[in-house]
Amino acid sequence: MKKYLIVVEETATGFSAYSPDLYGCIASGKTRQEVETEMGEAIAFHVEGMQRNGERVPEPHTYSHYVEIPLGD
Repeated sequence: MKKYLIVVEETATGFSAYSPDLYGCIASGKTRQEVETEMGEAIAFHVEGMQRNGERVPEPHTYSHYVEIPLGD
């Protein structure tokens, strides 16, 4: 089992998501839960296609980190 980072962004009509480790693998949905579910299915489909085509499936290597910046109020 591998875990891939997904980035979820809110849009004017819902949410979109992508995985930095899997170029071209994207999904969208009306809710956060929907886009997360759709993205899980998209990743599985994307990886399956890569394997079927004899392509190397990249190892997950992207991570996220929040940086705190002091702001004057």
